[in-house]
Amino acid sequence: MTIFAMPVFDATVIYEGKELFKGRGGAGVWAEKLAKEIETPVTVEKIGTGWALCAHLDGADCRWGILGQRLKRLD
Repeated sequence: MTIFAMPVFDATVIYEGKELFKGRGGAGVWAEKLAKEIETPVTVEKIGTGWALCAHLDGADCRWGILGQRLKRLD
C-alpha cells in the first residue's frame, strides 16, 4: 500500500486554506515515510502556523500538506 493511501492521524492546523502538520515532529515522521516512497530526500518547512513536507521531484520543488487525512501535494 502506498503511503498516500494511509491515514495521517497527526494534529493539523489550517493556514491560508491549507491543512498542515501542527508539529515539526509529526511532519518529520511523515517526511521519512514520503522519502522512502518517492526515493528522494524530503525535508519539513514551517509555513505560517504549520509544517509542510518539501522535496525536489521531477525537476520541480514540491510541497505536501494534508487533505482529508491523506497527504496532498500543495503546489
